[in-house]
Amino acid sequence: MAQKRKKTFRKKISPPQTKEGNLAAADIERFKQMLLEKRGEILTNVNEMEDETLKKSRLDAAGDLSSMPIHMADIGSDNYEQEFTLGLMDSERKLLKEIDDALQRIEQGTYGICKGTGKQIQKARLEAQPWARYSVEYAQMLEQGLVTEPEQ
Repeated sequence: MAQKRKKTFRKKISPPQTKEGNLAAADIERFKQMLLEKRGEILTNVNEMEDETLKKSRLDAAGDLSSMPIHMADIGSDNYEQEFTLGLMDSERKLLKEIDDALQRIEQGTYGICKGTGKQIQKARLEAQPWARYSVEYAQMLEQGLVTEPEQ
């Protein structure tokens, strides 16, 4: 008589996951360093822009040592340059806010998780844009107007 074998099922053991999903602690630390480096770079850029453009008088900016009347075209050029720099600084400050939010998500343990879907953001996306809040798919849906940005 043949022996009856009891079927046993082996449970697949998944690798240990951190709070952040599929990202290992070393990956998170590397992304944190990338964010901190980018943050420092932006702060330096913004400070240099402020020093160069906004704190100079027209005479300092143009290198004009004479006391001759100012030509209207020069004033227009100076104003355009200041407006352009203000626009750049605004963009840099928005990026700084995104980076600060990403650093906060690291501290909260939610870094690398799409705020729209709750799924893991691909590592390649985080490599390219470590402050990303959304997966590529969700970001595309946002751009196309298929979904609205979740409340923060």
